[in-house]
Amino acid sequence: MANAGLRAYREVLRLVRRLPADARPYYAKYARENFVNYRDLSADDDLAALLRRAYGHSSWVLSKYSINADAAAGRLKEVCGAEGGA
Repeated sequence: MANAGLRAYREVLRLVRRLPADARPYYAKYARENFVNYRDLSADDDLAALLRRAYGHSSWVLSKYSINADAAAGRLKEVCGAEGGA
């Protein structure tokens, strides 16, 4: 799970590319700020909870813009180990 945070960040940025062009800069910056804030997290349980939260937030944003979150965020779901969202 040591590399899961970086993999999740990469997947979130891929999902940001699916958003409308005017929304991309905001969500890319938001994702970066959140991942930077927690980059020194060491406990695996805390990391797992944050990854599930990242999946839940990503799914919400995708559905806000009428993008099928189940289809789009499949790889992020695998990385985060999310079973059904937040």
